[in-house]
Amino acid sequence: MKIPEWVKPGIWGTICGGIAAVVIGFSWGGWITPGAAGQMEKASAKAAVIQAFTPLCVAQAEPQLEKLAAMKELSSWKHDTFVTEAGWVDDVSEQYRNDVAGVCALTLIEGMKVG
Repeated sequence: MKIPEWVKPGIWGTICGGIAAVVIGFSWGGWITPGAAGQMEKASAKAAVIQAFTPLCVAQAEPQLEKLAAMKELSSWKHDTFVTEAGWVDDVSEQYRNDVAGVCALTLIEGMKVG
């Protein structure tokens, strides 16, 4: 079967238009792959857990002023370990404990600078 000449430009236009749509969609249109969406979902869930448990950690730490003063004297890279050893993040799952401890320590130190 012979394809008429006037059909070929339409076919090539459709192919090129489809390729252009995919390129523009992924680069400027905000389209993402399922793998990237899964990574974004995990990061969002982790951030939500950290955000939810940080106030609880701060609330447990605030009554213990002597420990807060001791933590302030330590170098910044030891703060999260101090928070963990103090037991302020014992309620947090092991998976997120270090991250919550780090944010909690940062929040406590920043609060001491203001207060």
